[in-house]
Amino acid sequence: MRIVLDAMGGDLGPRPCVEGAVAAAQKFNMEVIVVGKERHIKRLLSAKKMNDRRIHVMNAEDVVTMQDKPRESLRKKNSSLAIAVNLVKKGEGAAVVSPANTGAFMAHAIMAWRNLPGIKKPAIATTLPTRHERVAIVDSGAVVDCKPHNLIDFAIMGSTYAREVMGRPNPRVGLLSNGEEETKGNEVVLETHQLLRKAGLNFLGNAEGRDIFTGDYDVIVCDGFVGNVVLKTSEGLAVAIVDILKKEAKKAITTMAGGILAYPAIAALKKKTDYDESGGAPLLGVNGIAIITHGSSNEKAIMNALRMAADSASCGLVKHLGADLVKHHEILARAGVKHFESHDDDDNPHAVGEG
Repeated sequence: MRIVLDAMGGDLGPRPCVEGAVAAAQKFNMEVIVVGKERHIKRLLSAKKMNDRRIHVMNAEDVVTMQDKPRESLRKKNSSLAIAVNLVKKGEGAAVVSPANTGAFMAHAIMAWRNLPGIKKPAIATTLPTRHERVAIVDSGAVVDCKPHNLIDFAIMGSTYAREVMGRPNPRVGLLSNGEEETKGNEVVLETHQLLRKAGLNFLGNAEGRDIFTGDYDVIVCDGFVGNVVLKTSEGLAVAIVDILKKEAKKAITTMAGGILAYPAIAALKKKTDYDESGGAPLLGVNGIAIITHGSSNEKAIMNALRMAADSASCGLVKHLGADLVKHHEILARAGVKHFESHDDDDNPHAVGEG
């Protein structure tokens, strides 16, 4: 299986991408097509004496920057991002991984691959640690203004992802709200709650913010604005907690023994909350596998994002997403729900926004 990697779109240049590609090839025995400025990539490979035949280099002279708006990025036909996405469209790769501008990555994926039938807006599924297994937050930044039918699709796709990639046989779905009662929430949440009751999913009801980390849910559904705030807050809190524990362990000689004993637990906590361990987040709802990574991703994060891409492709994630969307839309239709009734421009399945 070949995974395509856009090596030029990140904040740190091609080095972590090239090193991550080599690490993934060696650890997971996968082939990686590294797309970017060929002379730079080959220089990095040569300097590190990385002569792995599973690494293929595809030249791209143009780069989509973090400042490029999605529509502007689409004009860069010879960018590393555009070439990477089109390699998958042509069947030369099974999935794309990129640390590029998220809006631009989404725009290229939607325009090249189109959305899955019935999907008006895709969603990003980011996993967070809990007391037990990880939980998927859907959406974590793709769509900031949602309607109930968008959130229904996020729930369906999140459930499929949790089952097929995360290994949860019957994913437990929660709807993020400001209270567990079904009467709590804004108008969108209230309507979505009632629709989820009819969708045929393992819907447990509303989940409050404090419920995200209990391990009682496999999927938490919310709009991208709320999901991104949850994600960034969680990342910052995790770093702060680890730093506080380290400082407290080092504070005084009298606590030195306790500090030494605490370090394995601190290290375990750091690993569990470390973004690099998951590496990336899939864009669900497009007709292909797209794994989005942080612009500042290091070698380890890129390596694990490539692993995630391979896992998603090998299990046939896109096929399962399409089948589950049809299944649950039919369940809603039989329940008398006019699911995708809206036809305004904001719901154009191929529209590309500026965010």
